[in-house]
Amino acid sequence: MTTTAIYPGTFDPITNGHIDLVERGAKLFDRLIIGVAAFPSPSKKPAFSNQERLDLARIALGHVPNIEVKAFDTLLAHFVAAENAQVILRGLRAVSDFEYEFQLASMNRQLIQDVETVFLTPAEQYAYISSSLVREVAALGGDIEKFVHPEVAEALSARLRR
Repeated sequence: MTTTAIYPGTFDPITNGHIDLVERGAKLFDRLIIGVAAFPSPSKKPAFSNQERLDLARIALGHVPNIEVKAFDTLLAHFVAAENAQVILRGLRAVSDFEYEFQLASMNRQLIQDVETVFLTPAEQYAYISSSLVREVAALGGDIEKFVHPEVAEALSARLRR
């Protein structure tokens, strides 16, 4: 049996922390789908369009063989079911992430009982990186090249120059 996992997120932009989790998750599962949320939560104002986020994720993850990058605009539980996935992969950077992620995992367990949520922590050098911090550093003129793939850094810099 092939085990399929879905790693959902906004990925605005995809960071080296995300890439680290994908690389390690790809070793655990036969198939790993990076689910790019087409409609982020109302509290998030994406810097990039959905298509741009998909393209940047595909560029940054092109070296990982058993992954697919797909958009979804439904409830995560519906996307997981449509992809016949058995696992939801989530990242935990800090203790502060745990409560929210625990709530999500519990809700998803109610919506799709036969799907497990697996948590991975990023490598220590990525534990503090978040997409929102990367956007903020870039907006204030800081160097973001050690936090994201080079093409992501260029795309974000170009976006901010507009």
